[in-house]
Amino acid sequence: MKIKKIKIYQIDLPMKEGSYSWAKQSFSSFDSTVVTIETDTGIIGVGETCPLGPAYLPAYAEGARTAISKLAKSLIGSDPTEPYAINFHMDDYLKGHPYAKSAIDMACWDILGKNTKLPVYILLGGLINKQIKLFKVISRRDPNEMAKNIISYQKQGFKQFQMKVGAKVEEDIERIFKVSEKLEKGNVLNADANTGWLQHEAMRVVKATKDLSYYLEQPCKSYEECLSIRKHSDNPFILDECMDSINTLIRGYNDNAMDVVNLKINRLGGLTKAKQFRDLCVTLGIHMTIEDSWGGEIATSAIAHLAHSTPKAYHFQSSAFHEYSEVEIAKGGPIIKDGFMYSSDLPGLGVEPNYEVLGKPLEEIS
Repeated sequence: MKIKKIKIYQIDLPMKEGSYSWAKQSFSSFDSTVVTIETDTGIIGVGETCPLGPAYLPAYAEGARTAISKLAKSLIGSDPTEPYAINFHMDDYLKGHPYAKSAIDMACWDILGKNTKLPVYILLGGLINKQIKLFKVISRRDPNEMAKNIISYQKQGFKQFQMKVGAKVEEDIERIFKVSEKLEKGNVLNADANTGWLQHEAMRVVKATKDLSYYLEQPCKSYEECLSIRKHSDNPFILDECMDSINTLIRGYNDNAMDVVNLKINRLGGLTKAKQFRDLCVTLGIHMTIEDSWGGEIATSAIAHLAHSTPKAYHFQSSAFHEYSEVEIAKGGPIIKDGFMYSSDLPGLGVEPNYEVLGKPLEEIS
């Protein structure tokens, strides 16, 4: 099987709730890139990458499309059912830019599943986690509004929550207290600063909220700052933005820097490297939030397949980004019910792009 043609699409993903706010950033829509890979056998694979704006990580939407275009020209004629070989080639051809490579890698796994007539979760390890536990994001807003939102989300069946903080310290302390007050017994809350605090600010938050039960996620930008906060906090600790490679994961394990890591597929470069990262976490006994930066039905399907194939004991939570968007970019996205997510059992990722929504491709490479 050979790659015959690669198409690149751009799609805006507007927010159902009007905006999504975290740390010191807020967006009403996200710029997503969809890739389709056509083969000489007629099988078409689909992938997606959606950076969370240009100032969140070293990734931006326009850069993803430029890098994908450059990579695509070199991939025509390659065998997409060999994702490891595809990854070796991409890394040799273009240094860095894992968020761009992720969409191509995702599409190759989709093709591999369709060619073998198996869901991707079987290829990634099997259906060993039948129910994917979801967390609901509580976007950063007025503390009282956030408290009202968690009440509403709990009525919808969600039991795990990621509240966005990382702005003004006094307001964030109030947010944590007010949301914690509304958390029902047995439910789980993590306060995610998304690198938004300076080290001294994070220390103030830790001290003020030391008697509350919640997970603290990525309070500061650097690994070193987060490790310092970890040493002064009794709360379970999650590292996210700085967990960008297996090398950093090993360092964090050796330093006892975290209890949970956030695995984002496009930050690592796609499902191939995410699987390697996931498997090492299982070996080391590290719990994982399995997700991506953002996306629609396609990226969420990849999240679901990776989470389905992860041992339940090591899966902390996942996200279903397509539920936050007003547009449906693909049919067959994961089903959400009572705080859990379930992927399609069709071959590949189990999704079919909605080409009427995607519109004409920005570029076709053949």
